[in-house]
Amino acid sequence: MKPARKRQLVDHARSTWRVSIRRACRALPVDRSTYHYRSRRAGQAELTERIKEIAATRVRYGYRRIHVLLRREGWPVNAKRVYRLYRELGLQLRNKTPKRRVRAKLRNDRCSATRSNETWAMDFVHDQLATGRKLRVLTILDIFSRFSPALEPRFNFSGADVVRVLEGVCKEVGFPATIRVDQGSEFVSAIWIFGPISAVSRSTSPGPENRPTTRSLNHSTASSGRSV
Repeated sequence: MKPARKRQLVDHARSTWRVSIRRACRALPVDRSTYHYRSRRAGQAELTERIKEIAATRVRYGYRRIHVLLRREGWPVNAKRVYRLYRELGLQLRNKTPKRRVRAKLRNDRCSATRSNETWAMDFVHDQLATGRKLRVLTILDIFSRFSPALEPRFNFSGADVVRVLEGVCKEVGFPATIRVDQGSEFVSAIWIFGPISAVSRSTSPGPENRPTTRSLNHSTASSGRSV
């Protein structure tokens, strides 16, 4: 507890219970020397005001850079005092934007589909056989019609495998304008820049942003696979 707060408690006890300083300090307990002490340090109003001015003109400066500028101007202060005043003024800067906000911004920038074959979402659902071998199912979903043109199960998928499945589906139902994928290795492979599928625009994102779109379909697919 800081000395200033202790003095406030002593004053409150004196006013509430009508007791002397000695009895209030003994009851709390607080040293009487702490209560009677008065700082001889000069006021810091000018320094605080100067820190605010620098932070207002140089909005990306942290307390370390502000301390350097103050030292150049001749202020005899150390970095710890500048940091304390910097925090008291609420001038701290966030170093990075949280990833959840970045992803939310990417989702908000996307336009809703207005027709079939305008936007597809593509992702993998994972499952395991009774023997313990892992299985992957490539899931493709039309965002507008909720039609799934492909559910392709395999033990292993490469970028070339994904492109072959996608080209086969596109020959049957047509090419979409955009395909939403995450940045999985199968979806960012160089094989995508060759062949007819290279004309389709891919909407990629830093994380698995398409999972909310295909989650219900993936869940039902996995459930039906276990029941067989």
